[in-house]
Amino acid sequence: MRLSNFADYAVVLMSAAARHCGAALLAEGKLNAAKLAQETGVPLPTAKKLVSKLTAAGLFESTRGIGGGIRLSRPPASISLADIIEAVEGPLAITSCTIDGNHDCALETGCTVKPHWGVVNRTIRNALDDVSLASLSDLPSKNTIHRSSRAKSRDGDSGRTVSTALDTNGIMAG
Repeated sequence: MRLSNFADYAVVLMSAAARHCGAALLAEGKLNAAKLAQETGVPLPTAKKLVSKLTAAGLFESTRGIGGGIRLSRPPASISLADIIEAVEGPLAITSCTIDGNHDCALETGCTVKPHWGVVNRTIRNALDDVSLASLSDLPSKNTIHRSSRAKSRDGDSGRTVSTALDTNGIMAG
């Protein structure tokens, strides 16, 4: 499973927006797609599309007009990686046959594996849900870096607390 560039860029933009939380940073000026594009290197047309999608999904709040801009709709610790990915990609599913209403597989009628994909999808969704935007943005959250109650370990390079639920490639770890 691999994220699209669009989903990856959405995570990058949301992480940058999360770093702008707080009165001191907001005093520097309103946040907008152009500012996020400049800060992250995401091309401006892509940043604009993503800000629109993320706003429609309820992850950003937008104010129009002079003095307008965008901001996160809720604290970074309460926005998960799964929320961001689903906002731009739609429901998380490892196979298309598990998405409601999708019947484009020639093997569907006799497939004995399809009933089991739901467990895999939920496991992946839960793992992505355990990674908060705060952890991706190096912002401290009230309880822990990740929202998961799973075992934690120390990241030797940065000293940050990291979840052992995913390895560095995003593959489920033991």
